[in-house]
Amino acid sequence: MNKKDYYEVLGVSKTATDEEIKRAFRKLAKQYHPDNKQTGDEAKFKEVGEAYAILSDPQKRRQYDQFGHQAFTNNGNAGFSGFSADDIDLGDIFSDIFGSGFGGFSGFGSFGGRTSSRTSSKRPRKGADSLVTVTLDFDEAINGCKKTITLDLNEKCDHCNGAGGFDEKTCPTCGGSGRIVAEQRSLFGVFQTQTTCNECGGSGRVFKTVCSECNGSGNVKKRKEIEVTIPEGVDTGYQLRISGKGSAGVNGGPNGDIYIEFKVKPHPLFEREDEDIYLTVPLTVTEAILGCKKEIPTLTGNVILEVKPGTSTGDKVKLKGKGVKKVNAFGKGNLYVVYHVIIPDKLSMAQKRLVKELAETKLDDAPEFKEFKKYL
Repeated sequence: MNKKDYYEVLGVSKTATDEEIKRAFRKLAKQYHPDNKQTGDEAKFKEVGEAYAILSDPQKRRQYDQFGHQAFTNNGNAGFSGFSADDIDLGDIFSDIFGSGFGGFSGFGSFGGRTSSRTSSKRPRKGADSLVTVTLDFDEAINGCKKTITLDLNEKCDHCNGAGGFDEKTCPTCGGSGRIVAEQRSLFGVFQTQTTCNECGGSGRVFKTVCSECNGSGNVKKRKEIEVTIPEGVDTGYQLRISGKGSAGVNGGPNGDIYIEFKVKPHPLFEREDEDIYLTVPLTVTEAILGCKKEIPTLTGNVILEVKPGTSTGDKVKLKGKGVKKVNAFGKGNLYVVYHVIIPDKLSMAQKRLVKELAETKLDDAPEFKEFKKYL
């Protein structure tokens, strides 16, 4: 079943600002929260929360705008994956909107349903994704190439094996729950709210000895070099996903992904539009009038074109299949040759006499002149 458009769910336009998205979510979250006995609707509350989680994150919003819901599915053509509704923590979202007092609602965790806060805080979570911009020469983008990218990633700490410390024990502050429970009055009455335990960070466990290498985080930042194979035909704005090569996950979760966004330098001769290439070819006046054979460059080498007599500026010839290969697909675009007749601005006396003789050529019967004279 197709999901509703996230912008439609929140009732905002696709050009909405972050503040407009936040205001829309605040209004709908209050309306549909399950603890609201009058208008509460758990299904709509989940739908609104999912829409906000995507549109409030700049990277996820950009991916959604480009690929729609396919950006977060394993089967979509865009190839993005790794997003799950369980990744959305409503406690964090409500903290952002209502303040630190709303660390989470009692008995209602992520979209997985009725779960305990301790279970949610200890579940495996995917590592952070990384976005890298790579600049390519025109030929590299057309033909594909290999590039080595350098970036800083969080890796599992070898010293503590990712645990964050040694001699683990139950947190004495929260008793192992990972949350501090409190009551707070709101628009709909008294809510039981939960805040993350500052002592254990929500894990419910602390260490007698914190790892000195990672300072208890379980991860250390390392600079890595990754060789990337870039397919033929990429263009500016195209994103390539490298699955599972991003930062290390939390609590045994999978690594994040690396997204490579390309920027392609322009070519001095060729202009690209999707998979098609345009080439402007200059002609002299005599070449245009009499016709000729003209050698031109293409993406795969030089070819000889026969220029027809009477060629004018703007005349176009299509060379089928001489364009750019479609990324990860069969077929190529076309090469369009656009002629441009160069008019000389300096002539010798002999050349001027020849041009004057040419001017005596009768062209009154040409369709263009006939149509033009109708309006004189």
